[in-house]
Formats: sequence, structure tokens, C-alpha cells
Amino acid sequence: MKKLALFLAIIFSLTACESTSTQRQNATTGEMETNSATQGAIIGAVAGAIAGLATGDSAKERRRRAIVGAAGGAAVGAGVGYYFDQQEAALRQELLNSGVQVRRVSENQLVLVMENGIGFQSDSYYLDTSIYNTLNGVARILVEYPDTQLLITGHTDSTGSDSYNQTLSEKRANSVRAYLSGQNVAATRMMIQGMGERYPICENNTSTGRRCNRRVEISILPLNK
Repeated sequence: MKKLALFLAIIFSLTACESTSTQRQNATTGEMETNSATQGAIIGAVAGAIAGLATGDSAKERRRRAIVGAAGGAAVGAGVGYYFDQQEAALRQELLNSGVQVRRVSENQLVLVMENGIGFQSDSYYLDTSIYNTLNGVARILVEYPDTQLLITGHTDSTGSDSYNQTLSEKRANSVRAYLSGQNVAATRMMIQGMGERYPICENNTSTGRRCNRRVEISILPLNK
């Protein structure tokens, strides 16, 4: 077991060295945190080692399989985390000063929030021409990183009935999907859903707040293969 522990320590250190950086700055708090590639490698290595220990007919064979599992798990974990780190960096650069927020929800999930009235007028699901350049930039990065799937979620303000707003939110999500599809993002990668007025991020009692709630969010998730 001492040899296995030493090997795991080596795996972690090598993975950290191979990453462009083991740290990234949290966009919300400004604090430094371990990046996805490093965290993914650690989780993958531990999972692989545990799987290896659970198999084999002898202690020697189990140790050997644990070492092999740790190495393989680290490579897989680091690959997924690194992919999302790179995609996040590319989106942040592309969308700088666009009004679209890039949020890191988890190690393997990004969310793009188009808010503050970007994209839709009141009671409309037609995209404003002002959002075209921003969506073009989003599409460029999504095409560059094809191994992800997208969940496009539409939202409305509280004006109108619940059923009307539900339909309107779905149409807004579909408008974004249709536009991205026209920019060479594969339609098979994209799913839509509407949330109506149920999840406001601003107050609905002012015109500014309602404009903020008329939005679409794009969740970027690992591609199921």
C-alpha cells in the first residue's frame, strides 16, 4: 500500500505539472482555486485505484491493477477537466464586454447567461439584431469544442399568464437554438426547455428588472457518447 500511495502522489504531481496551470481565478470571488484538469485527475486517479483494488486474485495482483487504474483514471479525469478549462477560457475571451456572463457552475458545466435585455423585446421571441454578433462568437467557440452538449433555457418576466409565459420562454429558447444551428452548431447537440417566469434573477416590479428576466441561458455539459 505504501508503493500505491507513493505512485498516486507521483500521478498527482505529474498531472499538475502537465497542466498549463493548476490554479485558476474564481470569476465570482476572485480567489484562486484548483482548476478542473487537476481536480479531475485526482478524482479519476482515486476512482481508478479503488476499482483496481476491488479486483484481482491476490494482494500483489490487486496492487498492480490499482496502479494501472490510477494512471488511467487520472488521464481520463484530467482530459475532461482540461477540456472545460480551455473552453471556459475561450468563451470568456470571445464574450468579453458582450453583456453575456460566463459562469462555472461545476467542474464539468458552464452556463452562459444572456441577460439585461440582450436578445428579446417584451412579449417577443424574435432575436434582436443586436445579439447576432454575440451569438456568432458563442457559435464559433461551440464549433471549436464539439464534445459538449447544450441545454438552452428560456425565461420571461412576470407580465402575462403562467401558460403564456411558459410558451413564450420555450419559443425564446428555440430561437436561440435555430440561430446557433444556422451558425454550424450541430442541432443534435442542443436541447431546449422553457421556465416561464418561475426563476427570476431580478425584481419584476421595475422595467429594468423585467428586462433582466427576459433572458436565455445556455448550459454547456459533457457530451454523452
